[in-house]
Amino acid sequence: MVAARHLARWLALAATPTFAIMAALTAVLDGPADMLCGAGQGAMLGGMMPMYLLMSAFHSAAWLRLISERRSAVGAR
Repeated sequence: MVAARHLARWLALAATPTFAIMAALTAVLDGPADMLCGAGQGAMLGGMMPMYLLMSAFHSAAWLRLISERRSAVGAR
């Protein structure tokens, strides 16, 4: 049970940088793969790059929790 919780925590931490890297790669490579989301073209947040940025932001809670825990641990000393 502890191992599963530990793995889940690390997977949660991996999500934010993974989506940020995907957003950066999509911005740099901006090729035909972006055409899969053609329905959103012309919209304010159309395309894959903004979607990956939003996913990165939504998954940042694990990082914010880690930072808060570390600050609390340092403040308790």
